[in-house]
Amino acid sequence: MFKAKHLKEIQAFMEKTGIPGRDGWELPTSKKSFPDGANYRIEIAGIERYSNMVALVDEAKKRKIPVHRAICTVGGSTYCDFEELQDMAKLARDEQIEIVMVIGHRKSWDVGSKEISNPEGAPQGFRHRGSDNIAYWVEDMMRNVEAGIRGFLVYDEGALRLVSQMRAEGFLPKETIFKWSVFGGQCSPAGAKLLQELGANSMNPISDVSLPILSSIRSTVDIPLDVYMIIVDSFGGMFRAYETPEIVRVASPVYFKIEPGTSEGDIYKPWVSDGWHDDFIRAKVKIAATLREIMERRSPDLKLSERGPKDLTLPAVD
Repeated sequence: MFKAKHLKEIQAFMEKTGIPGRDGWELPTSKKSFPDGANYRIEIAGIERYSNMVALVDEAKKRKIPVHRAICTVGGSTYCDFEELQDMAKLARDEQIEIVMVIGHRKSWDVGSKEISNPEGAPQGFRHRGSDNIAYWVEDMMRNVEAGIRGFLVYDEGALRLVSQMRAEGFLPKETIFKWSVFGGQCSPAGAKLLQELGANSMNPISDVSLPILSSIRSTVDIPLDVYMIIVDSFGGMFRAYETPEIVRVASPVYFKIEPGTSEGDIYKPWVSDGWHDDFIRAKVKIAATLREIMERRSPDLKLSERGPKDLTLPAVD
């Protein structure tokens, strides 16, 4: 008869595979950083239209804070015409901001959307349904690539494997980057290790991740962790302002994710006015400036990247 293994034996096996056997309760200081030696950077989500990018750039200059990455068209890039995608790419290139585009086709748009709109279907996740929807999703990626975009949000492990192979073989530009989405639901060192092996360039853990879990993930992978410092009410509504220095210390390199509001469904509806989004982007930049202030007061030894570090993947424009 097979004899069940005890917890310590299980943990030892995990360690043998490169996965911590327990979360990082000791909270050791991360010895990892961005290529420029900095520990944290700023990411602003919800750049739905070109005017929002203009507002982002203007507010960042007013507050003298570098914004390193913009998560664009969370409502879907198919709500932008090709010219607007090109304009966004050019402005981001000029201002040395990396773009990560959220593209379609997505599960919430296809005939299976009823499944995820109820409490029992929602836990099944946002992964693509069938080959057709993967092909549609890649087709929209190609449209953005043609407009100059080189960064994309991914939330399906199978699709990540596919586009990583496309990148390796030159079917996609070799400089293309992939950010793992919170909607992929990964929040463990085992999951993070898988994503890194599949080709993810950064990872967004779930929004309520603890410091020990962040520490265990950081000990396992080298890719940046994109961590919510403030999150919409529907995701829990946390605002971790005074925990920010510890998050950076144990999880460096970290992107600050700043996403206040009621719910993503509310704030990223495409029929919400551009002007409303402009003002909302300015509010997010203000929160970023407050987080920087807290970092400088509490942990001045932890460094924020300057504007436009050389390792950013900027849009490619003529």
